[in-house]
Amino acid sequence: MLVLAEAGRSLESFPADLAAAITAGRVPGSIVGRFFQLEESVVLRWLLRFGGFKERLLADDLFLSKLVMECVVVIFTKAAAELERRKEKFTKELDFVVANVVTGIVTGFVLVWFPAPTVSLKPPLAVSAGPIAKFFYGCPDNAFQVAMAGTSYTLLQRIGSIVRNGAKLFVVGTSASLVGISITNALINAKKVVNKTFAAKAENLPVISTSIAYGIYMVIVSNIRYQVLAGIIEQRILEPLLRRNKLILTAAYFTVRTANTYWGSLLWVDFARWVGVQKTKD
Repeated sequence: MLVLAEAGRSLESFPADLAAAITAGRVPGSIVGRFFQLEESVVLRWLLRFGGFKERLLADDLFLSKLVMECVVVIFTKAAAELERRKEKFTKELDFVVANVVTGIVTGFVLVWFPAPTVSLKPPLAVSAGPIAKFFYGCPDNAFQVAMAGTSYTLLQRIGSIVRNGAKLFVVGTSASLVGISITNALINAKKVVNKTFAAKAENLPVISTSIAYGIYMVIVSNIRYQVLAGIIEQRILEPLLRRNKLILTAAYFTVRTANTYWGSLLWVDFARWVGVQKTKD
């Protein structure tokens, strides 16, 4: 309340969920001060109208920068990683490459979104909520995120965060892969019509098996990787070291996220070949 008085603001000027959290003492003054800073940007002020963005921006004022840089670098890093893994077979396996890049663009967004640390503004659970709903309600969005003053997470709740995000990523990853592969197959079939030589060499990608494999990969590999990236490397290491210089901090985020995306692309090619959904072409 002291921060509000100093800024000459009343609770009525805040979004309802944030005002309720301030009244309940669930949001410290530092978060209220960050809200004031975010409001100074036209774009961020508009994004604060949406609950998901609001919770993430209050926890990390550079969240939007991370989201944009991830979606941009995923195109280049995935293409480079595909070239590195496939080498001289890159052209022959271009159908696989296109499917992986298209899918990566979609999943790049959710891999930043789901594991991002948040300031929880969720309303209280209904009294009739079951034990499973009550358990996941208390779990953080990132298993490794720093708990705000006055809150804490048990080891079981942090593990629950990994399980919950894994379930979400399986659905999104499988769906994104279905769309990406379907688009790729449509392009392959269109090219077969006009190019008989290409028709003899090209094969449609297996839609269902590849999509399920990608969903599993998201759960096992991507989920843990991005939780560690956002909750440990960025929030617990880079931010405390570089918080005084936002330009250097942003550059550091860009570097580690580019490396992480590139590494993930290499891992997916190996994983897809290991489970047999993408075979090496002679």
